[in-house]
Amino acid sequence: MAGCAEGLLNAITFNAVRYPDRLNEDAFYPIAYRAMYYSRAMEARLLDLFQKGYVKGTVTDSVGNESTAVGMALPLRPGKDPVSLLHRDFASHLLLGAQPYQLVCQYMANADSPTHAREGNAHHGDAAARRFPMVSHLGKMPSVVVGATWEARRQGEDVFGLAVVGDGGSSTGEFHESLNMASVRKVPVLFLVENNGYSFSTPTSAQYHCRQLSDRAKGFGIRGRTIDGIDAWGVYCTVCNALDEMREDSLPQILECMTVRLHGHAAYDKGDYVSEEQMREMRLRDPLPLTRRKLLEFCPEEEISCIEREVDEDVRGVVAKALEAERPKVDAQPWTAYAKTPPVRVKPCQAPRTKNGDAIKKALEYILANEPRSFLFGLDIGTYGSAFKTCKGLIDRFGGERVIDMPLAESAMLGMALGASQVGGEPIMEFQFADFSTEVTTQLGLNAATWFYRSGQPAPLLLRLPCGGGLTLGAFHSGEFEGLWTRFPGLKILYPATAQECYEAILAGFYDRNPCLVLEHKLLYWSKSGDIDFDGDLAKVWRPRQYTVGADVTLVAFGAMVHEALAVANRSPGMVEVWNPFALQPLAIDPIVESVAKTGRLLVVQECGEVQGLGDRIISLIVRKAYGKLRCAPRLLAAPEVPVPFAPELEAHYRVNGDKIMASILEMLGEE
Repeated sequence: MAGCAEGLLNAITFNAVRYPDRLNEDAFYPIAYRAMYYSRAMEARLLDLFQKGYVKGTVTDSVGNESTAVGMALPLRPGKDPVSLLHRDFASHLLLGAQPYQLVCQYMANADSPTHAREGNAHHGDAAARRFPMVSHLGKMPSVVVGATWEARRQGEDVFGLAVVGDGGSSTGEFHESLNMASVRKVPVLFLVENNGYSFSTPTSAQYHCRQLSDRAKGFGIRGRTIDGIDAWGVYCTVCNALDEMREDSLPQILECMTVRLHGHAAYDKGDYVSEEQMREMRLRDPLPLTRRKLLEFCPEEEISCIEREVDEDVRGVVAKALEAERPKVDAQPWTAYAKTPPVRVKPCQAPRTKNGDAIKKALEYILANEPRSFLFGLDIGTYGSAFKTCKGLIDRFGGERVIDMPLAESAMLGMALGASQVGGEPIMEFQFADFSTEVTTQLGLNAATWFYRSGQPAPLLLRLPCGGGLTLGAFHSGEFEGLWTRFPGLKILYPATAQECYEAILAGFYDRNPCLVLEHKLLYWSKSGDIDFDGDLAKVWRPRQYTVGADVTLVAFGAMVHEALAVANRSPGMVEVWNPFALQPLAIDPIVESVAKTGRLLVVQECGEVQGLGDRIISLIVRKAYGKLRCAPRLLAAPEVPVPFAPELEAHYRVNGDKIMASILEMLGEE
């Protein structure tokens, strides 16, 4: 039996035996109790510091959950097995590599916090070490673990995933999407449900109707167990057994740990919705004294007291040091949500008379052929070749492990792509229609888009969105959504209109180190063609495109409206200067401002309704910079504020066309 000093060293340096080896019970309990006691002692100090104003936000503590947190974390390999933890897993963070000083600084939001004081106190981790920082939108993180585990195993790593959710989070749609995805793709992730009886104040009786949450495993064709989460040794052994089973069949599992929450949801919550009788019963199940009594079977009282004294002393030292840390400095912050992308050159491409759809396919072929860690996935992109045939034949050339048909679960797919990107994967995700991208608003706009800012790790994702109307597909298959996605910091967005722009956009979006959306107008896939003459310099791609030179009106258009604008410009040579911003985010507006300063008139044309698109922002930015140069008020030509109608006659009236553009130009010329 190791003495106190050696035991402390093991706890701090995390040298405990890890899977596939196992700890014996006499070796397990000293480590487990130390981590549990450390968690309890540290969180008591954090609560005290919160009440004194040193801790910012609030404190959501682990009191009652420590045994589950320790038992599930001890088998895992820090930095190897992908995990997502919750706000009641303080001890898990310690056992998987977090330094106590970092965690205290995170709660204090000081300059030494692991997120540089940019994120809330519970939203921390180490993405580079595969301990992914959580978001508050519960149920969203399991898909990230599925993606990281799947990609790491695809690259030959022998890893397992741990995705932790609460009883409340298990009710969310993405929890079920992730389970199904992991089951279909055979990804060995342990979905561990911490069931403490309450989701904030909502009891489990109002949360689910099944007997046990683990019963849901049957619907996914996988194993499920419910165990006593107060028994740290039992949790540890069950997790080890689950890893053995997942090694054999590669299928995910659900493990429900019945635990307790001995405080309110957070520091501000008195928990008065829990009856005194219920609370008395839960206190009898407090895992810390129960584990201490068990430890007495293996360790004398004086050694346990030694452990406690050393932990108390360490906590005091850590807190004292954190109190001396500097506050975050405003000028030291980068104030950007974007990761830097190093200069990239690809092979030049020349291709005459190429359809837009073929240009996209040609770019995808280039990536799949030259980047072995790239993969393309989505709905019906395999044998069928995608809804608009832009992937036709790719599965025959690159196989079903690189061109992958997925279950219908856009949000979990996006989370899976994010997770894969964190272990070296290079995902390309195709939405069947841009309209379906609204399913991933949280996962894309609030998780992937903020990933670099929160974690310091790039999140390189290429997302393809077939968009736009003109094909009589109605309200749910005709949207563009550039107005929606340009409102999220951290995303990059390209909207090509020509064959060369399509080719450039796919390559530039793929090689960029940030989540990049490419909007591909469906009407242009096979109705437009042009020459591709690209020198391979991706740094030149991120710029507005000027098609014509004109002296009277600057016309800015997106997508299919570019071609409507060009038709008007061709009827009036030298009058209309047509621009496509192309890179909608980040937006390089200055060249267009210079054009407006020359012409004095600005007309912005968009296919969607006025409040749905980006036109209002374009006008706002240009007016701020070129107000004194304007000869008349800028004009936004947009569709009526209704969903895209279905009948051809109605859709034709809804969409802006050349006649409407010419009428607007003539009106502007007459206003001077």
